[in-house]
Amino acid sequence: MFSRRLCWTAGENPLAALERERRSGGAGLLDLTVTNPTQVGLPYPAEALAAALSDPAIGRYDPSPLGPLAARVAVAAEYARLGAEVSPAAVALTASSSESYALLFKLLCDPGDVVLVPQPSYPLVDDLARLEGVEPRPYRLAFDGQWHIDSGSLDLEGARALVVVSPNNPTGSFLRRSDLARLAALAAERDLALICDEVFADYALAPAADAVRTVAAEPPAGALAFCLGGLSKSCGLPQMKLGWITAVGSPALVAAALARLELALDTYLSVGTPVARALPRLLSLGADIRRAIADRVSANRAGIAAALGPASPCTLLPAEGGWTAILRVPAVLSDEDWALTLLASDDVLVQPGYFFDLTGLGATLVLSLLTPPAELLEGVRRLLARVAVQLRT
Repeated sequence: MFSRRLCWTAGENPLAALERERRSGGAGLLDLTVTNPTQVGLPYPAEALAAALSDPAIGRYDPSPLGPLAARVAVAAEYARLGAEVSPAAVALTASSSESYALLFKLLCDPGDVVLVPQPSYPLVDDLARLEGVEPRPYRLAFDGQWHIDSGSLDLEGARALVVVSPNNPTGSFLRRSDLARLAALAAERDLALICDEVFADYALAPAADAVRTVAAEPPAGALAFCLGGLSKSCGLPQMKLGWITAVGSPALVAAALARLELALDTYLSVGTPVARALPRLLSLGADIRRAIADRVSANRAGIAAALGPASPCTLLPAEGGWTAILRVPAVLSDEDWALTLLASDDVLVQPGYFFDLTGLGATLVLSLLTPPAELLEGVRRLLARVAVQLRT
C-alpha cells in the first residue's frame, strides 16, 4: 500500500533507544546535541517578535506565488549587507529550507533522476530527495587537514543537480572560489543546476581567504544556481518557518527557472501571510539574535579547545563556520560505542560521526556549539575523563 521512497519500517537506533531509556529513568542528561537556538538560554526579544506579527493587514489574504514584493526586497537588502547584488525578482519565498529543496527537486528532476549530495553532511537532504522520487548520489568531502571536494568522486552521469552546503554541516567547511568555478563549469557543460545551501553562512569562524558565497559570485555563461537561505539559521528563528531561494546565473536560464518555480509555488502557496509581512522586521530583529548565537558558538569552540589542551588524545577538527564541532577520539572504540558509553556511564549525549557519514577519520563525535556553555564544558570534562579511563583499560 505504501511507497518505497523511505525505509518506513526502520527501527530505533541503539543510541536513541538508550537515550529514551535514560530519560524515562529520570537521568539528568547533559545534551550536547541540541541545535534549537530557542531552547539554549539565548536572549530573544519576545515582545518585539510578537509585535512584528501583529500587522492588521494579516487579516487580508492576497496570495503571491513568489512571496510579497516587500518581503523579497527585504531579502535582497540582506544580501546587499553581505556585498551581493540581488534583484528581488530573482527571490522566491518558501516555508522552510526543506521545502526549498523539495521545490527545486520538483523543478529540476523527474522521478528516478539523480542529484549529487555531499558526504559527509547532514542526512536530511538524502531523505528530501527520496521523498521526491529522486536518487541521491554522494560525492566525497576529503580531509587532509582541511576539507575539500574530492573531484574524483563526482559521478555526473545522469545527474540533474549538484548540492553544495557551505559551510557544511557538520564539517564547517566553506566552498572555495576555485571549486565553485569548476562546479559551475561542469554544471554548464552537463546541463545541470547547482543548489547551494548557505543557511549557515552568517556564522563564519575562520573562513579561508578564498571562501565564497555563491550568491555573490559570477557564474560562467550557461550556468544556473539556486542559493538557499532562511530565518531558521540566519536569524535563529526556526519557529517562523520562512526560507528563500535566490536564482543566479545566465539571465535566460534564471528567467525560465523562475517562471516554472512560480507555477510550482502557486500550486502550494505555503508561505503564511503573517510571517511574510513581518519579514523586514524579523530580519532586523534577527541581527541581535545572530550576534548572540555567533558569540556563543565562538566562545564554546574556544572553551573546547582550552579543555583539550596540547597533550590531549582527542582532537578538535578545524572548522571555518557553522554551529557544530567534530571531536576525533581514540579509536579504541567505534564512534557509536563511544556515544553509547558516554550516555550509559556519564549521562552525556553526543552524536556519533557515522550519523553524518564521517568516515576515514577514525572515531569521531559531533557536538553542538549552541549548547549552554556550562553544560558543554562539563560534558567535555566527563568525555575526557571517560577517554582517560578507556585508555587505561
